Amino acid sequence: MIREIVHYDAPVLRAKGKEVGAITPAIKALVEDLKETMYAARGVGLAAQQIGEALQLAVIDVAGVKERPSKMWIKGVPVNPEDYMPLILINPVLKPTKTKVISHEGCLSFPGLTLDIPRAQRVAVKTRTLDGGTFEFDAGGLLGRAVLHETDHLHGKLFVDLISAEDRRAIREHLEYIKRGEPIPVRPDENDS
Repeated sequence: MIREIVHYDAPVLRAKGKEVGAITPAIKALVEDLKETMYAARGVGLAAQQIGEALQLAVIDVAGVKERPSKMWIKGVPVNPEDYMPLILINPVLKPTKTKVISHEGCLSFPGLTLDIPRAQRVAVKTRTLDGGTFEFDAGGLLGRAVLHETDHLHGKLFVDLISAEDRRAIREHLEYIKRGEPIPVRPDENDS
């Protein structure tokens, strides 16, 4: 079922998700809702908080995104990330590298807003799986960025928290539009190449 995506300023976006215990039929149904909602919104990731559920649960699918390549390693061996999509993160534990890369990011809870965000170049991930096991991998490129972004959501952290105070002041008006549920107006000078 496609669910409503909550927008910036919804209290649930600041909620630290509860750990997922048993993989119940309700959890499996929530995963399906997350996937359907993410695909309908044309996103590459969606956290449970974004549909109003404060749980340590997110989905990611970077398949088909050619302009921003993804990298994935299992036990140090490079693999094709598309073979593992959609990716479900349940109670993920991350170990990011210290080296950071700045790249643009958007967020389904901030429609129309794209920001340059510093993120770890690579991240080691350990997550539970829907069958009750664990899955460990390293991610880089768009996949690494998506894992870091969605896991931040699971802890009540938003991508706007990662920009400078000056940059935050510069987008204040945009955030007000998002809070009101209005599209961010495009000014003529923003379309100039």
